[in-house]
Amino acid sequence: MNKVMDYIEMKIPAKPDYVGVIRLTLSGIASRMGYTYEEIEDMKIAVSEACTNAVQHAYHKDEGGEVIIGFGVYQDKLEIVVADSGKSFNFYQTKEELGPYTETSTVEQLSEGGLGLYLIETLMDEVRVLNHSGVTVFMVKNRSGERENHDTTISNRETN
Repeated sequence: MNKVMDYIEMKIPAKPDYVGVIRLTLSGIASRMGYTYEEIEDMKIAVSEACTNAVQHAYHKDEGGEVIIGFGVYQDKLEIVVADSGKSFNFYQTKEELGPYTETSTVEQLSEGGLGLYLIETLMDEVRVLNHSGVTVFMVKNRSGERENHDTTISNRETN
């Protein structure tokens, strides 16, 4: 079993203004780990969807609330957790009600409000949703064989 190398946790107000901060943080972490541009963009979309769902659906407008985002950095993968303490929903029931999406589905066939769940599952290697006093979305992106050197500190260490 791989041991976590680093863990970064952020807590943001449940407001749309802060989702971009999470995207920037994720981009920096994934870039340092050597993910490709395409992998980073996929993760940014998935995490943005999970954060946006928490911001829009977890709390009543006047309730406030927070979203906690955790990044578990491993040698071969990045684990990302997005958690809120707001109202829960049944992921599997919602997924069933929205129906299956296939590669042949047209945009007109997609249910409004369900595309985020589909995107998250499509873009990440592993996705789990837990409903305990809020919603927690757990996502994993494994490192591919390609390694991009975005950070000179990392590439210098690797060549020694």
